[in-house]
Amino acid sequence: MPAFSRSALRAIAAAVVTVNASQTDPAGQGFEPGSFPARWSPDSADCAGAPPFLAHEYNAGFVILRQSGCTNFEKPFLYLLFGAKEALLVDSGATGADPSAVVDGLLRAHARRQQKPELPLLVVHSHGHGDHVAGDAALRRRTGTRVVDTPAQAVARFFAIQDWPRDVAQYDLGDRILDIVPIPGHEVASIAIYDRRTGILLTGDTLYPGRLYVRDAEAFRQSIDRLVDFTATRRLTHALGAHIENTRTPYVDYPEGTIFQPEEHALELGRAHLLELQLALREMPAQLQRRPLRDLTVWPVR
Repeated sequence: MPAFSRSALRAIAAAVVTVNASQTDPAGQGFEPGSFPARWSPDSADCAGAPPFLAHEYNAGFVILRQSGCTNFEKPFLYLLFGAKEALLVDSGATGADPSAVVDGLLRAHARRQQKPELPLLVVHSHGHGDHVAGDAALRRRTGTRVVDTPAQAVARFFAIQDWPRDVAQYDLGDRILDIVPIPGHEVASIAIYDRRTGILLTGDTLYPGRLYVRDAEAFRQSIDRLVDFTATRRLTHALGAHIENTRTPYVDYPEGTIFQPEEHALELGRAHLLELQLALREMPAQLQRRPLRDLTVWPVR
């Protein structure tokens, strides 16, 4: 693969399309439509009475939860997907808030809409860092709940991934098939989850509008290559990560520890961001360099 100039990277960046919050399936490919809120941050920095989680229905079968910065500055995103047989929660949040109450309410509401019994819950993780697993203990106490352990061996065993991290597995929630793509580099057990109903790819801390902390450079490069190859044969509506750290202003992020982010970047990214990231990584030497891109920053951790 030849090296790419900075002008080539800028051209890729210019091609990145910010998806309008009301736009659903721009390619008209038959995915279940959905929408995003105008903003994820509260109107005020006042934490008095702030709920621990904001829950937004992308659509009736796909709910996005955002933990309040008033409970933890990491403000992670969690994802709840409903199938015909089972519901899936991706990540359980950071310390400072118990997700079980809001998840209970969403499961009950879904059961009422469907006029069916409440679905059992499966909890998996984008990766095993503490700001994505803190709610596990509370969720394990729920009836009808399974929580997958976080080591890579446990994740591979649960999804029957024989050749980690090269194999891609499938998991069926009941008329809702998910593709599970191992993507170590940020953390050894990192996975991406592709939802065939919506065309959404959940990317955890591997791709999001913010600081992409890379702990294993070679594994991270290979994981981004794997995601680029995976999305070359699947239509992608959005890539949704686990945080927002960038502002709406290109190349500018909020400092670590920020609780209130009134001018934060949109959550949703796209395949162009993956291509831009891949090109940036290929231009760097084996030892990665910190490099800000328009909507995210490559941030090696040594």
